[in-house]
This record gives sequence, structure tokens and C-alpha cells, in this order.
Amino acid sequence: MSLEILTSPLLAGTRHGFFTRRGGASSGIYAGLNCGPGSADQRDAVAINRGRVAAALEVPPERLLSLHQTHSTTVAVAGPDPWPERPRADAVVTATPGIALGILTADCAPVLLADREQGVVAAAHAGWRGALDGILEATVAAMQCLGARPGAIRAAVGPTISQRAYEVGPDLFERFQAEEADYGRFFVPGPGDRLRFDLPGFVLHRLRAAGVAEAGWIGACTLSEPDRFFSYRRSTRAGEPDYGRLISAIRL
Repeated sequence: MSLEILTSPLLAGTRHGFFTRRGGASSGIYAGLNCGPGSADQRDAVAINRGRVAAALEVPPERLLSLHQTHSTTVAVAGPDPWPERPRADAVVTATPGIALGILTADCAPVLLADREQGVVAAAHAGWRGALDGILEATVAAMQCLGARPGAIRAAVGPTISQRAYEVGPDLFERFQAEEADYGRFFVPGPGDRLRFDLPGFVLHRLRAAGVAEAGWIGACTLSEPDRFFSYRRSTRAGEPDYGRLISAIRL
């Protein structure tokens, strides 16, 4: 099976892709294109998968960079010199051609950003915690440090868990309301005391509040399409010991 690569018209002019699980070398619970070096998958399979992604982006495998993600607001900068190890961060920016910036997700929102005029790109990992704490604003600020202008940045949100599939407890609703009363609009009633949270909608709200020119979600739900996407929540419900990671990447 060949790779399936989703793209956004907002990022036209950059080499980018939201890769699904199709077209990979992994098997079992990781079947397909698992690109997570932190998973318990076979290292050789992950390396093959990442090599296929690098080839699709037309960079050497060692120039496909990803992070040790921790749901933080830390942003790494990638330049011409190689990293000695993966930084502990949840976004990465660069103005260096020939580097592909990758983000790994399995329900959280992958966000790819570009200022084509100034030649600055970024990739960010935004779960509810990171989005609420400010990872997207930190990413835009880091892009500005490399010369980008918020009013010229376009951002695309890739496959993530959708509101219809994302049941949460009242504690999360209360946490968001404590931050800002208007954030209640991102929740709708679910079964019993549960609510459904609009993660992609909230991510788009924070991107627009950060001043980006345009932002959009590609509309793909990770939980709802098991043949296309890995999902942490789906794997947890199934009692599986681990889960695969999707990769989303961009380069100048």
C-alpha cells in the first residue's frame, strides 16, 4: 500500500504532509506507518517508516526532525547544525532550507505553519493542555524571532480527535471556564455528566487570537477512522499496551 498524504491549500508553496497510517512497514497494533521512536514498535520498522516520509518530503532521513514531546509550551529551533538528541519540546521552527520538521500525534492536533514570504516554517503539537497553556502563541512568537510576520503566517490543523468523538469530564470544562468564561462555547453536552470538547475548534481559536492570517482544519477525525489513523483513546479503550504515532511534517 502506498503512502497516503493529506495536504492543505493554506500551505501551498511548501512541501508538507499530514501522513496517515497507510503505507508503512509496521505490524500488529502498530500496523502501517508508525513514526514514533518512543513507541515499543520494532526500531527497524520505525526507521523504514520515517525513511519513507523523508523520501516523500525529499530530504535525507537524518533531516526529518522530531521532538521528545511533553505537552509543554517549549519551542525548539532547528538550524543547519544537527541536534545531538531530540529536544524536549512541543513545537519546532526553522528558517533553514532542506530540513523537515515533524510532529507526532495520536489524537492531539498537529499544526503546521508557514510564512512563505519570509521563509519560516513550524510544526506544533497541541493537545488540550498545550493549547490552553499557550504552545501555539509560543510557536508564532518563535517564528517572529526568525523574521516571520504573524499577518503572513498560514496554519493548517491536521487529523485530530473531533468534537463528536471527544468525551471529557466536567473537570476539564471547569478548568477551561476558570481560564476564560467564553471557553465554555467549545463544549457541548454528552451522555450523563460527560461533555464533548471541540479540540480543533479551540486550536483554531488560539491560532487566530495569535494573529495568524489564516487557519483551517482539514476535517479528519483520528478516533473515527481506524483504518487511516492511530488513536491513543481508541487503543486505550481496546486495552492495547501501546499505540502508533502519526507524523505531520513541513519543510521550506
